[in-house]
Amino acid sequence: MTSLAAGFAAAVLPVQARTMIVTDTHGLTAGEVMIRPWAARCRPTAPCRRQERGWHGARGAGDLRSARAHQGCVSPSGQGGLSGDRPELYARQGDAGKYSDTAKLMSEVVAKVPNSQVMVDLDATAAWAAVHGGDAHRLAITGFCWGGRIVWMYAAHNPKLKTGVAWYGALTRANFPGDKTALEVAASIRQPMLGLYGAADGGIPNDTVEKMRAALKAAGNTVSEIILYPDTPHAFHADYRPSYRKAAAEDGWKRMLAWFKTHGVG
Repeated sequence: MTSLAAGFAAAVLPVQARTMIVTDTHGLTAGEVMIRPWAARCRPTAPCRRQERGWHGARGAGDLRSARAHQGCVSPSGQGGLSGDRPELYARQGDAGKYSDTAKLMSEVVAKVPNSQVMVDLDATAAWAAVHGGDAHRLAITGFCWGGRIVWMYAAHNPKLKTGVAWYGALTRANFPGDKTALEVAASIRQPMLGLYGAADGGIPNDTVEKMRAALKAAGNTVSEIILYPDTPHAFHADYRPSYRKAAAEDGWKRMLAWFKTHGVG
């Protein structure tokens, strides 16, 4: 497996590559590690209270990982801020980085990835992180689009997860036949979760967002919150696509960091 940092973004990157905002990996340990099956990591190279690098608008998968790592650190004792371990969840089905056609990527790779496989891989990633400088009691997750749905699914799957932030993840749709939707597992989500959605997202109607809010509340999860940005499309955080909306992207990023801090993982 090659180019893990590229991932899904590679299929749409040429659309607006000139706008990509890059966060360097200076002061970080960045690279690939073998977990199950593969993963990429990005962590500060030395213990620290917090690296005040601010946020740089990083939107690509690898660059996003760098930006998260720059926000905090993992110390030898397992205490610290955010690090960036990201499993390559498509690895068994294919190399997403080699696709230039989004439709083919979805049909030939993404649609063949079952939810059960993803949960196993995320469990393995969490276990790996716990013995490589992470704190198992401060486990959090974030993801975008397909990954945004996975955030909801993993919260329902792993009660040890402290919190998560889902960026425009599908709520009433699953790619793999037979998989449940986020809405269908909402009653099992007990953690404080933050959802970031665009009101002009053609693939995620506003009424489904309201249904998710209602389902969480009905299950007694009154701490979770879903933000719906007015006049904002899907993928508003992807600066390499025309859908990028700077104000919503920056606001969402700040909310994510604040949410993690508030709930004990930032």
